[in-house]
Amino acid sequence: MLLNAVILSVLVMLVLALLRVHVVLSLFIGALTGGIVAGLSLGQTMVAFQEGLAGGAKIALSYALLGAFAMAVAHSGLPQLLASWIIDRLDGEDDSATSKVAAWTKWGIVGGTVAMAVMSQNLIPIHIAFIPLLIPPLLVVMSRLRIDRRAIACAMTFGLVTTYMFLPIGFGRIFLHDLLYKFIGEAGLDVTGVNPLQAMAIPAAGMALGLLTALLVTYRKPRDYDVEDTVADTAEIDSGAPVIDGRKVLVALGAIIICVGLQTWLALSGSEADPMLIGTLIGLLLFVATGVVKWRDAEDVFSGGMRMMSLIGLIMITANGFASVMKATGHIEPLVKASAELFSGNKAGAALAMLVVGLVITMGIGSSFSTLPIITTIYVPLCIALGFSPIATVAIVGTAGALGDAGSPASDSTLGPTSGLNVDGQHDHMRDTVIPTFLHFNVPLLLAGWVAAMVL
Repeated sequence: MLLNAVILSVLVMLVLALLRVHVVLSLFIGALTGGIVAGLSLGQTMVAFQEGLAGGAKIALSYALLGAFAMAVAHSGLPQLLASWIIDRLDGEDDSATSKVAAWTKWGIVGGTVAMAVMSQNLIPIHIAFIPLLIPPLLVVMSRLRIDRRAIACAMTFGLVTTYMFLPIGFGRIFLHDLLYKFIGEAGLDVTGVNPLQAMAIPAAGMALGLLTALLVTYRKPRDYDVEDTVADTAEIDSGAPVIDGRKVLVALGAIIICVGLQTWLALSGSEADPMLIGTLIGLLLFVATGVVKWRDAEDVFSGGMRMMSLIGLIMITANGFASVMKATGHIEPLVKASAELFSGNKAGAALAMLVVGLVITMGIGSSFSTLPIITTIYVPLCIALGFSPIATVAIVGTAGALGDAGSPASDSTLGPTSGLNVDGQHDHMRDTVIPTFLHFNVPLLLAGWVAAMVL
């Protein structure tokens, strides 16, 4: 197992990223390592990598348009209006993080971020589309309150991951019913009578414990950021800021409502069209048609927004190439089988091995939704042979699939938070998002999944 191409490629990718090698280059070198170790030639590895790149093009375009839409919203003055209202409240009080108003504002931001992340998965299924709209305007407020952005990253990742793995609504219905229950049924186990809320309650509790630890213990203390850089890079309110136009603000609110509503309708209707792509495109056209973004300014506004999200899109494209090479190696199924055989007859050891392998696979692929089809066909027969109950099987496979989504450098559950928190260049993707979310969510989720397997 130690010579398995998937394990080695993921380890190489993670080690290089931790050594401050750029994530894109780390993914590329990791993919090459995995392909060569698996016996593929350099040419075969590159072909597999290039074929995977095409799969990330739509995602990258959606991210670029989302950045342009966020910049158009900022151009309207709506974010400045929100930030101005909060700053006016703070200016009349003690500006320290210990004042009453500051404390209420801090926890309001944290609570609002968690709420938006949760709703983005079910009630308003727009996934990470809310991040570039909500987070950048609040960065100057966070900096003044000395809020540790690692706590905000954990808050967003918690909502993005826990919601779909626990609540069978929106993206959660896709993960739990359309994928998890479907593949478990195809593997020979009837789980139609199993309540997903009951099966995933303990793993979700592990995620909640990780969030509370991050907010109340690890990142509770104030952290200093350069407020002047934040103001400059996020175009926040200063003496040179334009006068806020009420009409533009109303148009921006209308564009956001239309964008979110259209994405929600497309997501719930099961349309093959990309909800994020269509919603943001319509929103951008509305800004131009109403004159909020003038034709002469459109290129600068849209290009600025696309630049803001371009790195995230490039990482997502590279991650698709990495995942394509992992599948081409043919080492994923042997890894799953070897881990199962290693602990055959030992329920506790087998459950732990299945969860760890799920963590490794998802860390590399970067998507829980793509991991489920890979592991289910092997895990379900093993669970049946070891005598796990149907509800315990759902908990094991569901947790194994979700493990690694939080904490993967290539997951949009970590890339999304970084895209919003690093607008001013003061939030490192690996050290301030990936490592905190890995430690606070993957570790408790692994333990909680194992407990669920043993007690259900």
